[in-house]
Amino acid sequence: MEINIPRDRNGEFESVIIPKHKKRVPLFNDQVLSLYGGGMTTRDIQSHLKELFGIDASPDMISNITDAVIGDFREWQNRQLDSFYPVLYLDALVVKSRESGKSTKKAVYVVLGINMEGKKEILGLWISENEGAKFWMRVLNEIKNRGVEDVLIACTDGLTGFPEAIQAVFPKTVIQLCIVHMVRNSTKYVAAKDRKKICADLRAIYSSATEDAALSQLKVFSEKWDDVYPTISQSWSRHWEDLNEFFNYPDEVRKIIYTTNAIESLNFSLRKVTKNRLAFPNDDAIFKIMFLASQKAAKKWTLPVRGWNIAIHQFAIHFGDRVRL
Repeated sequence: MEINIPRDRNGEFESVIIPKHKKRVPLFNDQVLSLYGGGMTTRDIQSHLKELFGIDASPDMISNITDAVIGDFREWQNRQLDSFYPVLYLDALVVKSRESGKSTKKAVYVVLGINMEGKKEILGLWISENEGAKFWMRVLNEIKNRGVEDVLIACTDGLTGFPEAIQAVFPKTVIQLCIVHMVRNSTKYVAAKDRKKICADLRAIYSSATEDAALSQLKVFSEKWDDVYPTISQSWSRHWEDLNEFFNYPDEVRKIIYTTNAIESLNFSLRKVTKNRLAFPNDDAIFKIMFLASQKAAKKWTLPVRGWNIAIHQFAIHFGDRVRL
């Protein structure tokens, strides 16, 4: 429709509903972005707009609206970060991509931090051909270049070479392998009839009150199961130096660092918006939807993580001057 915008001598008039030089009402763009960030495909959005508003929105028009998000994503991805994060969670999820007509899988790297206020903050998103320690080191170097000087504890899965990659960039950082991942990996090749018993005996290890008690339980586990599943106790013993950090703290703090559930919950939200897509045409398409979905998830993080008041004081005692309250 034709719109005649009033002009004033001093050029001070600003249209509220439709800003200067805009072709569409911002509310319309926001609705399209909301639908796209909720996991709807371009064709789904086209059909939805037609049914709801009677608007014939072409796929190109919808793509142009969502493409504007890339600029916001680049600015967000390159923003300056805090110099200190007590806890970082690092994980990756796999999405399908289509390059040169061929379907392939790519890893989306996600770094979630807990800042000094105890609130969750997504530090960035990265894409690589597959998950590997070498690319993780590149991600960590980028975080360092954006201002992060120190991290107390990095919570990760059991990817080979991951702890070494972290400590190559942040030498003072303590590694805490995710207990949930360790249990999953331990029971991956266990017979169904033994799985519950194995899980119960592993729980006796990681729920111990002290590290010494946990090592005693690991010895009991080894004597009981090594004849049938020798690799389980060997794996726990091999990774023990990266598993035992959480024994230094009370239960309230252990719940924060012994598992990567915080980032697993975020990844669940990200997977929800990708499940309707057979494959993404390029990396920008992945970044667009991941960025919108992550920002939507972040709006819910208004309170500190549970037990943070206890955790930060425990960290101050344990790590000394590195924690400045």
